[in-house]
Amino acid sequence: MAKKLLIIDDDSKNIFALKATLKAKGFESLSAISAAEGIGILENEPSVVLVLMDMMMPEMDGYEAIQVIRKKEKIAHIPVIAVTAQAMAGDREKCLAAGADNYISKPINVDNLLLMLHKYLN
Repeated sequence: MAKKLLIIDDDSKNIFALKATLKAKGFESLSAISAAEGIGILENEPSVVLVLMDMMMPEMDGYEAIQVIRKKEKIAHIPVIAVTAQAMAGDREKCLAAGADNYISKPINVDNLLLMLHKYLN
C-alpha cells in the first residue's frame, strides 16, 4: 500500500498546487477542505502516514484540529506538519505547542518540505 499524505487546507488552490508538487516528487496525497473532514479521513484511511495542516481555517483551525488528532488513540501517532502563512515570531512555537511535529511557512519552499517529509517517512 502506498504511503499517502493528507493535505488539510480550506483553499482549493493551495491543495491543487501542493498535490501537483507532491505528485511530481512521487508522493500520493488525499485532501480535505476542512479540519473535520480531514480528521474523518484520518480515522478511515489507515494508509495516511503524514498530515500537512493549514493552521488558519474557518470553523476548526489547525491548532484545534491537531489537539483533536492527538487525543484520538488510533491517529495520535501520525506526524503533523503545520503549514501557515503566519511567519511571525512565536508562530513556530505556537504550532509545536499545539502538537505539530514540525512547521513550514507559505509560500512553501519545496526543497525544505521534501527534506521534512523524508525525515518523517524514512
